[in-house]
Amino acid sequence: MRIVQTGLLINNTAKATVGFTILAPMSHDKVYLLDMAGNEVHRWVLVGTVGCLAQLLDNGNLLSCEESTQDCPIPHGRGGFIREYDWDGNLVWEHIDHTQHHDARRLPNGNTLYLGWELITDEDADRVQGGQPGTEAAEGGIWCDFMKEVTPDGQCVWEWHLIDEEIEKLPLPPMMDRVEYAHTNACFPMENGDVLVSYQRLSTIAIIDRETRRQKWHHTDWNWGRQHDPQILDNGNILLFGNGLMAPKFPGSLIVEFNPTTKENDWVYKANRYLEFYSPHISGCQRLWSGNTLICEGVYGRLFEVTPEGEIVWEYICPHESNRPEYGDLNWVYRTQRYSADSLQIKNRV
Repeated sequence: MRIVQTGLLINNTAKATVGFTILAPMSHDKVYLLDMAGNEVHRWVLVGTVGCLAQLLDNGNLLSCEESTQDCPIPHGRGGFIREYDWDGNLVWEHIDHTQHHDARRLPNGNTLYLGWELITDEDADRVQGGQPGTEAAEGGIWCDFMKEVTPDGQCVWEWHLIDEEIEKLPLPPMMDRVEYAHTNACFPMENGDVLVSYQRLSTIAIIDRETRRQKWHHTDWNWGRQHDPQILDNGNILLFGNGLMAPKFPGSLIVEFNPTTKENDWVYKANRYLEFYSPHISGCQRLWSGNTLICEGVYGRLFEVTPEGEIVWEYICPHESNRPEYGDLNWVYRTQRYSADSLQIKNRV
């Protein structure tokens, strides 16, 4: 689909959820805050460029993951610089780990949780099942994921390594290369300290036990098509963006509210027209306080809000383009979030 119009397309003031929406175009050096009319009401100018995401913290500061080109050859979801800016755009904190990718979260204790890549040994690489033989990384192995929690002064106080799990039980599909294993793309902190993660290449979500540092639960569903952005809702269900890539049933993306007890979908949003809603990678979603759902269709830079019945009540297309040689011009948005005017993140700042 060719993007022919950008900016605000729909604002149903009677049904849309009023608030401020973060816009962080990938490979772009600015992050924007939008009102419901699509107006820019605030912006941050970054030291680098957005690797994947930027989000507001409870103190109103901006936490961003910015791109590094060092120490890791995988271009997808690359971060490396986790930076915090105050409301006025001053850099107030930074943590550098050039292998960091996709996601980072500020925890209630003030520490920061993030994902990273590590090159595993040949012995461990032999444990990875599936994939196309002989397609390992140029460095002579397979890249695998880890998580680390660091204090404000950069000390690592907790870590988890995917290679320590029983990876033999979750093989790669036969058509995939073996450059990397799971491609973990989200780390959602749960209230009890456990972490919900998303293995994109395995179309699987899992919960990592905080105490044992081991996977305590997982669920695989290829109908999701290699999902992004899983999160725990107040009712205990899991909301996620099903990209639809390699999905056997539905040709397109879908938003799923998954019940982990029944292992059924309690709610699904998908387009009625063939491939009208489809982002084969990146992308995310948020259940809003009104009960509506905010969706980021990442590869088109399309942010839109739907009611429980599936009606689109707000829609905006990112007008900011960047260029990456491997992809060309793009207006991609990895993830978005909306904040109410009285939230801790906004709180009379706009």
